[in-house]
Amino acid sequence: MLTLANIRDWIKSLNVEEVEHFYIGKLEDKKEKSIGVYSLNESTPLLIPLGGIDNKSYENKKVSILVHWNNNANDTEIAAQKLFQILQNTKDIEISGHKILFIIFLVPEPVDVGTDSSRIYERVIELEIYYKRKEI
Repeated sequence: MLTLANIRDWIKSLNVEEVEHFYIGKLEDKKEKSIGVYSLNESTPLLIPLGGIDNKSYENKKVSILVHWNNNANDTEIAAQKLFQILQNTKDIEISGHKILFIIFLVPEPVDVGTDSSRIYERVIELEIYYKRKEI
């Protein structure tokens, strides 16, 4: 199973310039130049192939990546675009022992979601990661 922590650690390993903090679940203290990884709450059907779950060769994980940057809209857009391009150009991906088959970007670019209560600009990247299934 691929977890949010696995995905966070993979993004951290990409050495994205200037990112200082990485989170899953919740940005506790809202530090600038942070990336948060969250489950994407979308309802989709469970697909089980004919013959049962043992015949399923892949799994997928939908995630939302929050780029929580600073009080400058332009800086935030640039930081989010850099991460987006790095994610698009990454090849031969393995995350926590899972071979990544492909990634579907659910948005054409990082989405501006405005500012938080501290007036820090944020952008969101939504994606779906398909990976080779492992036996439990």
